[in-house]
Amino acid sequence: MTTFQQVILTPLLDSITAHADGEALLINSESYTYRQLGQRISAIRHALQQQQIHHQIVALLLDDHIDTYASIIALWFEGNAYLPLNPRWPEQRNLDIIHQTSAKLLLYTDPNAPILQQFSTIGTSAIPTTTLPTPSSQQSAPYPTDDNDLAYILFTSGSTGKPKGVCITRDNLASFIQSFWHTGINITSSDRCLQAFDLTFDVSIQTFLTAFIPGACLCTIPTAQVKYLYAAMLITEQGITCAAMAPSMLTYLRPYFSQLDASSLRTTILTAEACPAYLAQEWSKCAVNTQIFDLYGPTEATVYSTCFHLPTPYTDNTPNGILPIGKPLLNIDAIIIDSDLNPLPANHEGELCLAGRQVTPGYWQNPSQDATAFITTPDGKRYYRTGDLCTLLPDGNILYHGRIDQQAKIQGYRVELGEIEHHAATYLKHHSRTVAVTYQSPQGLDQIALFIEDDPDTHTSNDNDLLDHLKTLMPQYMIPSCIIHHCPLPLNNNQKIDRNALKTIISQHATKNA
Repeated sequence: MTTFQQVILTPLLDSITAHADGEALLINSESYTYRQLGQRISAIRHALQQQQIHHQIVALLLDDHIDTYASIIALWFEGNAYLPLNPRWPEQRNLDIIHQTSAKLLLYTDPNAPILQQFSTIGTSAIPTTTLPTPSSQQSAPYPTDDNDLAYILFTSGSTGKPKGVCITRDNLASFIQSFWHTGINITSSDRCLQAFDLTFDVSIQTFLTAFIPGACLCTIPTAQVKYLYAAMLITEQGITCAAMAPSMLTYLRPYFSQLDASSLRTTILTAEACPAYLAQEWSKCAVNTQIFDLYGPTEATVYSTCFHLPTPYTDNTPNGILPIGKPLLNIDAIIIDSDLNPLPANHEGELCLAGRQVTPGYWQNPSQDATAFITTPDGKRYYRTGDLCTLLPDGNILYHGRIDQQAKIQGYRVELGEIEHHAATYLKHHSRTVAVTYQSPQGLDQIALFIEDDPDTHTSNDNDLLDHLKTLMPQYMIPSCIIHHCPLPLNNNQKIDRNALKTIISQHATKNA
């Protein structure tokens, strides 16, 4: 029996049987039992078996539907990896991802999804899972696989304008689940867990697996709803007990803390972004019964890599007012290196690098990216270079400072600013230099400004047309919130774009347009 089967598949099967009458999912106010979840898994497995779909990458068009979750689990039981696609992403982006992986099959629940019209031209067949009948037979044994086989591929933003696929193996995922249960976070069948993340974002995998394995209920946020408002409703009306949220969601909720009854929450996981210490402290006063865990991790190291459990009460003594990201998880090794790749001692800033069983074997068919992203130390350990500037504190916790490259985190998603610049420059036929910069809105949210180096009084490009073009190529979270024309763009002493100066210009632009 493989580790993936021991840690994930067998516990899932046991949970479905043991909690058959228990609530597995709450989707748009409709409740589904574990028996129903098991029946849908059986139906999809049966269809895959009939077509002999094993050891394949299968695309999955995501929806807030029981069959979406059942499809992921069914694909794993049949030895496949899933490739999540968001129907709200630009069609061309999804088609490019399918083309990169040569996925020959797609599972979907919404027959009206526009992308389905493109499948006849790319040689990918599709199965509408909602039409599949429930078989009379019980769940069969998992299809034989190896732990080195893929569990999923998540495509993230790429600096060349082409998304890059992060390959996560079954061993990577099983190792992460083992690590998670060692953090001190305890989830039982009596818990009600919040699913606040899109299924193309890897935190969503933690939320549904760590709910389903012990038999808890997973409460989702419908796509059409305002996420933070619906989350507040679920917390107060459904008695959410465990919630993984990005700090930006708390920022949106902050004006309502005094009105929000979050007393049911006993576990809060803050993740996907750096979290200001004051925000966590204020949340602890709102959610008076909660334990707060700050969990950090890049997609390449399978969801989370470090954990910081906030003591109660928490007194911030960090130099930058940001919560520490904590100590490495059970199956993670961490070092901080200088620009010459030498390990640094405590209290020295450098790049955080991660090794261990959770770290991806590499990017999908992208050896040049692998060569850039991974290093091997003299002792033979292979480390992923996170691109995050960190410091090891004397107590063993790691302090996060920010990015050392041109990546950013927007709404928890990793964004290559170079991808935005590439698409904008291509649209402008490279007549003007383009620079994307992150900045904080007055509400404390990270946003993107796009600078175009031309005269603000005489430029001829239409900003709305440019934004419409970018929306056909990138997800909404990557679309700049403002476009600023400025000439010349400021340079630093090294004759590189002075991004700090650009942020000053953004402030001036905001004041002028207020």
